[in-house]
Amino acid sequence: MREYLDLVDRVLSKGVLKKNRTGVDTLTCFAEHYTIDLSEGYPLLTTKKMQTKSLFYEMLWYISGDDHIRNLRTHTKIWDAWADENGNLETAYGRYWRRFPSAQLNPATGKYEVKEVDQIAEVIHLLKTTPNSRRMVVSAWEPGNALHSKLPPCHYSFVFNVMENKLNCHLTQRSGDIALGIPFNIAAYSLLTQAIAQEVGLEVGYFSHTIVDAHIYVNHIDGLKEQLKRSPKSRPKLLIAKKPLDQLQFEDLTLLGYECDEPIRFEVAV
Repeated sequence: MREYLDLVDRVLSKGVLKKNRTGVDTLTCFAEHYTIDLSEGYPLLTTKKMQTKSLFYEMLWYISGDDHIRNLRTHTKIWDAWADENGNLETAYGRYWRRFPSAQLNPATGKYEVKEVDQIAEVIHLLKTTPNSRRMVVSAWEPGNALHSKLPPCHYSFVFNVMENKLNCHLTQRSGDIALGIPFNIAAYSLLTQAIAQEVGLEVGYFSHTIVDAHIYVNHIDGLKEQLKRSPKSRPKLLIAKKPLDQLQFEDLTLLGYECDEPIRFEVAV
């Protein structure tokens, strides 16, 4: 996928050396952005093999609204490093997507009461009733949680927008690991966009992505340079069963025509 490789090339050539909490320096650029046309196929990287099983299970876990990884870790260990010994995760994206704590004033008592908001359900409702709305925003950033979380949300807010009967998604990310995280983010949010578009009777449009701190860890440089030597192949096709979003299971996701190069191993910076 050329858009991703162009991002890698920009950060390798223009990035500045920057220290961070992990102890592994990065090459970093500010406010990188790109847009992908989802009508051209499912944007799964072909210049290295992607772990689609982990990717699909992670997105289904987000959609479920779980705030622990006990079920997820039976399929993938990608969140184990940030969960506690019981499998609880302080910053579980799905929890905030589906059960965001909202403080609302009770006129009878004059006190604020916390009520949970299902942001995904509200987006689907708006898409069905008021598709031209500009208020289809989903946030995973809760300030109180972010103050003490081991890893506050990186991809913290996304917005849906309808143009010419096509569903577009714009993701804003405060911090993006280009070698490991960004390929997953592209594929995950494209999956979510396609699934929601299908449920509400729209076609897929664009996935647009802004990364505030776009970085490459210095121990990932060689692997990414190797990836830049490879030529993107045709995008695969993702088939999603015609079910409501909340009913989707792993077996409802079928990837067709995925041809890719060999994997490239990158160490995770925790």
